[in-house]
Amino acid sequence: MIQPNSAYWRLMRLDKPVGIYLLLWPCLWALWIAAEGIPNLHVLSVFVAGVVLMRSAGCVINDFADRKVDGAVTRTSTRPLVTKEVSSKQALVLFISLILIAFVLVLTLNWQTVLMSFGALGLATLYPFMKRYTHLPQLVLGAAFSWSIPMAFVALGKPLSWHVWALYLANLTWTVAYDTYYAMVDKEDDLKIGIKSTAILFGRHDFLIIGLLQAVTLLLLGLVGVDLGLPFVYFLGLVGCTLLFIYQRVITHGRLRERCFHAFLNNNWAGLIVAVGIIVSYI
Repeated sequence: MIQPNSAYWRLMRLDKPVGIYLLLWPCLWALWIAAEGIPNLHVLSVFVAGVVLMRSAGCVINDFADRKVDGAVTRTSTRPLVTKEVSSKQALVLFISLILIAFVLVLTLNWQTVLMSFGALGLATLYPFMKRYTHLPQLVLGAAFSWSIPMAFVALGKPLSWHVWALYLANLTWTVAYDTYYAMVDKEDDLKIGIKSTAILFGRHDFLIIGLLQAVTLLLLGLVGVDLGLPFVYFLGLVGCTLLFIYQRVITHGRLRERCFHAFLNNNWAGLIVAVGIIVSYI
């Protein structure tokens, strides 16, 4: 059994659960809206477990892909594959094991959800390698982090209406925004070693583009809420999310690494506020 704070634990980033939360909140948005209330508990359990497993698997394959460059980046220089606490072979075995466990769980759902799970696997595996070929790896991450949204509707037997894709796009633009803050932390190191990111692509326009992406997120979530006739509490959640986006912009003035990282972490609360607004709306 993997022990807390062991090399394997840290390789799966279980000591830093914010990534799990950022993947979980949109999943809960979709499940509650699709079910129009509390979703089927079996489906809910499978998706929550799947979030933990797939995020862990994503971290493992990310570190495997970056094992030769992470040592040159200040933030990642002590990761288990860099320090040789875990070998490349052991990392791949762990990745495959996590994927297989997740797939076994998905097999308990309907066949349409099983088919869609291959898309999730493909996106999660593809993302870590994209930063070598495009300045938009954050776009691929957004696609991967949003895939649970249509999967949730399909798992609950609901059609893929425009609401589903509006939620998908809202989460995608939000993910690109917060992961750009994350990429800003490593920008100087990435430029030295040739790693690409939206932080580099956007350059001096980074704050403007992050703001526009966040505005699109809020607009899409607002449109979904209006069309579904959600109550005032949902929109109150969007107001809270807006204030957090403004807070993130204020604290990152000057683009200091630690401030950009704090802004990234703060998005956990933005996603949670929206999730609470949706859950309360259906009570």
